[in-house]
Amino acid sequence: MQKRKGRNGKHGPALPGRRQVLGAGIALAATSLLPRNIARALDQNTPGANTPPQSTPGNRRRLGTLEVSAVGLGVQNMSRTYQQTIPTRSEMFNIIRTAFDRGVTFYDAAEAYGPHEVERILGEGVAPFRDRVAIATKFGWNIDLEIGERRPGLNSRPEHIKRVVEGMLKRLRTDRIDLLYQHRVDPQIPIEDVAGAARVSPLPPATEPSRLGGASVTFEAGARTAWHTHPLGQTLIVTSGVGRVQRWGGPIEEMRTGDVVQIPPGVKHWHGAATAR
Repeated sequence: MQKRKGRNGKHGPALPGRRQVLGAGIALAATSLLPRNIARALDQNTPGANTPPQSTPGNRRRLGTLEVSAVGLGVQNMSRTYQQTIPTRSEMFNIIRTAFDRGVTFYDAAEAYGPHEVERILGEGVAPFRDRVAIATKFGWNIDLEIGERRPGLNSRPEHIKRVVEGMLKRLRTDRIDLLYQHRVDPQIPIEDVAGAARVSPLPPATEPSRLGGASVTFEAGARTAWHTHPLGQTLIVTSGVGRVQRWGGPIEEMRTGDVVQIPPGVKHWHGAATAR
């Protein structure tokens, strides 16, 4: 969806849900980086391979489109402990698979844990039941992609993220990442560039005393802003595609090419593109 946005104020701070939305968009893009015929280790004699998880609807949570167990398992120190001792791999596999047997279907890792090694352990550990669990992992640190050496600073350049995800998929032995999100915000890279969800082209500013401002914004399918307000209100003009807008406390409304939507001053709202159909 492409629109022009009359902007008479600054966006308010993003609410906590923003990072989850961005993460979901990146995760979706990651599915095309490796073929889907990656071999899955299905050892029928491995604990957890055939045992259904002991979970009930009351112990479930929704993360966007994902439905996972209310209790997840973070695997940060499965490659070492805080005392720097190295646990055995078999012990870690037993923890991962016992957790699944007891209803855990959400596992959290990151490229920085190890670095890289924890993702390898998790990928091998969940291989017998990969399609029945959700894996979350994180990017954002400046880590050598070949040897896993941590370097100073952060790195969320879009071209770097793509290479990071390729490595993650290999280490996790999977063809997808269910939830991918930014571990640390890189102050050198605009969040829109990190997410790849919106492209903003500012329009020429108005001359004083007018306080009118605007931009042409193109959203990818399903992308949206965070909840925000404008002190003087906002006018949305849809120039192409199908979009959505929601005012605080109201329903989600659909916008189509040619629609003009007025947002009153100070009203909290979000807007973006409809999901692909």
